[in-house]
Amino acid sequence: MRGAVVTLFGGSGFIGRHVVKRLAARGAVVRVPTRRPDHALHLKPLGDVGQIVLQEYSGEVSEQALAPLFEGTQLLVNLVGILFERRPGDFQRIHAELPRLLGVLARTRGVERVVHVSALGADPASPALYARTKAEGEARLRELVPQAVVLRPSVVFGPEDQFFNRFAFMSQLAPVLPIVGGKTRFQPVYVGDVADAVAAALSQEEAQGRLFELGGPRIYTFEQLLRYMLEVLGRRRLVVELPEGLARFMARFFEWLPNPPLTRDQIALLKRDNVVSGDHPGLAELGIAPTPLETVVPTYLVPYARQRGRPRTVDGA
Repeated sequence: MRGAVVTLFGGSGFIGRHVVKRLAARGAVVRVPTRRPDHALHLKPLGDVGQIVLQEYSGEVSEQALAPLFEGTQLLVNLVGILFERRPGDFQRIHAELPRLLGVLARTRGVERVVHVSALGADPASPALYARTKAEGEARLRELVPQAVVLRPSVVFGPEDQFFNRFAFMSQLAPVLPIVGGKTRFQPVYVGDVADAVAAALSQEEAQGRLFELGGPRIYTFEQLLRYMLEVLGRRRLVVELPEGLARFMARFFEWLPNPPLTRDQIALLKRDNVVSGDHPGLAELGIAPTPLETVVPTYLVPYARQRGRPRTVDGA
């Protein structure tokens, strides 16, 4: 990978910065399209001088807007995804149409390898639009670029994640943590392992054209994850399951917020477990040993902890 030019869509986000670091360490020149290059300057120190290139990009999902970003591109990675729609059609545009266009340009511009990060729940038969459009994006890309590698991670944890950090913040403000889908199962995967999987998928010949499901070493219910977090924080809070009807009623109003804590589509998504099926290869086939969340989560929840900023472990030590 040394000296190769990698164009990385979504490189300034939570997973993206870890991928940038891995690719830069392998000697690649990493180009990150972003609407606000001044907001992505934190990526620059992750590589040598000139190794991390921030490319201004309007965010428009069109071949005309995307084509200039492919100049000289040898390797392509797409991490772009959203958890909720700001306006109708966003899921279709970002999860389905963008991968299709990236496939068109990768094919016509001679890009050597493509890695697309999707989601473990991607399924054309899912009750959630999020998951259906994720599946459509995978299919459209692979029709155009059959050798593309698709990675499907479960919920991703790590510093600055939108899972443990959000609920830890909520636990500081409220005596009750309301949840939906408390019995839904997850297989949380560490962000560093996902980044390593991207790097491996780009470099390993045997990975080309395959779909990988990425999950951590253990499966937990949603409720178990929240109770674990509270134990780490040394904080007592009630974890209450909301009736689906009430949750859907509340979500209708939350959806008007700029960053809604819950949407009706997310409620539909929580109807299905988010664990690896065993039908596809995973981290092990990419040479990666999954990281237990218990070794990482306490290290970044320190600011939310009850006792002198020091989180406790699950056994109270």
